[in-house]
Amino acid sequence: MAAKKDRLERLRPLSAEAVRNLDHYYDLELTYTSNAIEGNTLTAVETTLVVEKGVTISGKPLKDHLEALDHYDAIRYVRQMATDAAPLTENDVRNLHRLVMQRSRPEIAGRYAALRRYVRTETGRHEFPLPVEVPARMGDFAAWLSTATDTADPAFTAHRRLAEIHPFDDGNGRTARLLMNRILILGGYPPVTVRPEDRLDYIRALQAAQDGEGTGAFDVLMYERLDAVMEDYLRGLGSQAG
Repeated sequence: MAAKKDRLERLRPLSAEAVRNLDHYYDLELTYTSNAIEGNTLTAVETTLVVEKGVTISGKPLKDHLEALDHYDAIRYVRQMATDAAPLTENDVRNLHRLVMQRSRPEIAGRYAALRRYVRTETGRHEFPLPVEVPARMGDFAAWLSTATDTADPAFTAHRRLAEIHPFDDGNGRTARLLMNRILILGGYPPVTVRPEDRLDYIRALQAAQDGEGTGAFDVLMYERLDAVMEDYLRGLGSQAG
């Protein structure tokens, strides 16, 4: 991992156009994968057409189109955030959620949960903190977040902790992945994609952590994905640098 990070740094600086092209490709990939994990039915190509061309895909729900536009706006905001090294705040997290939900579910965008949230796991039903508990939990999380360094471990921890609080009625996973990627991008890493084929392992790893079984499975999966994305990113940067 460190060797790949060093190789990535040695390729810099690249032309602004090369970086824009590569970032655009990955932002579309992030939009497709993050939404697909949550049940969005648009393919990678369809997601690209919706975002780039404003195309309406026949037979696909309007909500899926709106989610694609929302997530793309949110990841672009993450890129903008990552140009500022100021500590992350609770308001930053809520702004990410607001962008993720602004078209598809505007009534909850940026607002903490009003409903009880739970998920079925392999060991039974897991309940997330009650709505009344969320503000205090988020205050504690934001205090930790403000001191987090821009490295992989804190990025993955931020993702996991936000998912455990589950502060919103919907859009928690997408917001957690965007938050993770803001930390990674500021630290000079490429953003991590969790692919649809990773979904089962990803959910099980998160649930294991939530059930008190440790974070090992989640950390291993995230590092595997970061390693794979770094390799892919290096190939892309190398071809554009050459």
